[in-house]
Amino acid sequence: MADVLPTESPADGQAGPDQAGQSQPDPPELALAQRALESGDYGACLRGLAPLADAHGASTPLGGRIRLLMATALMGQGDPAGAAACCRSLRGCKDLTLRQQARDLEEVLEAPALQRPRNWSVQMPSLGELELMEGGSPIQGWRRRPRPDPPPPPPVGTPKTPWGFALVALALLLLTTLLAGCVQVETSLTFPAPGRLQITQTSSSSTGQALPWQRDLATALGGGSVVVVRDHGRQSLRNQALPAGQALDWLGQSLVRGAALAGVSLPKPELELRERNWLIGVQQQMELAIDLRTLDSLPGLDLSFRFAPLEPQAIERATPRPVQVGPGPNELHWQLEPGALNRLAWRTWRWSRLGLGAGAVALLLGLALLLQRLRLRAGFGFPQLPR
Repeated sequence: MADVLPTESPADGQAGPDQAGQSQPDPPELALAQRALESGDYGACLRGLAPLADAHGASTPLGGRIRLLMATALMGQGDPAGAAACCRSLRGCKDLTLRQQARDLEEVLEAPALQRPRNWSVQMPSLGELELMEGGSPIQGWRRRPRPDPPPPPPVGTPKTPWGFALVALALLLLTTLLAGCVQVETSLTFPAPGRLQITQTSSSSTGQALPWQRDLATALGGGSVVVVRDHGRQSLRNQALPAGQALDWLGQSLVRGAALAGVSLPKPELELRERNWLIGVQQQMELAIDLRTLDSLPGLDLSFRFAPLEPQAIERATPRPVQVGPGPNELHWQLEPGALNRLAWRTWRWSRLGLGAGAVALLLGLALLLQRLRLRAGFGFPQLPR
């Protein structure tokens, strides 16, 4: 049976994170249990790990490593159901790497067994059928045969190299990587009024099914004023119209959190919106800088922004890809380039309905005063009521 050990685990005697986030040395029982697992003594490994699992919860990194070792030992004993239960207990682990390893191992353990057609193998006849084919009696043949020796005990030494399981795990890892890249993420910035900004982030999976990354992102960013809408492989995170500063802070948090859930470390994006109120309108100037140089280009990965309402002449700079017009009226579409530093700057003027109304009232009032003064100069006097 193949041993599935957690990757990037500290060596014997090195420090590992505890529940408070501080480093502490691994207990010596953990090293003894790992040696027993490597030597094939799965029973001793489970007996050594049981008290450690009771002392450390599944949400801690140390508890996650302990339960992954227990799942490996249970697989060695031929108990896939117990191993899958250990993997399910790690769904709330704070370590993203251990949680992903447990999820991948659980999918392998719970995969349905495939039925092999009979014509794929050659079936040998039993000894009794051979006796009948030769013309003898199966009972006489059984009496003449000596009792076979008992089967040898199962080996408990060092297991052989699990090349078959390693190839399956590698294939699953490559498949997960490809499926993780087959996703389109579009972030829409809508300006309903001066000083207000509404953000909608839509992710679409090319497989037609929701990806684990989409569910984790909705869990991390959902709640509050964020509305989550799912339709098979399409997921939308829509925020209410907020002040521009709060909306941009939420957008930067969503970009960093989404990259972390995908296993990519991205620098914090630079998002800035400057507004100047001239009573009858607001002058807006926005600059975006999103560094994707640490993100490799994957097939099917599509990252873009959409701005509405915004005119093409408002764009001052867009690199490395230009801004496209559409698809809707007064909308601009900007495609991001993985592996490059993406920059966008635009400046526009937005009229204020309240300011225009106040200006129109002031203009009409001034016109009325001017007409009254002209009437007085013409000698008509002040208006009087009819007698």
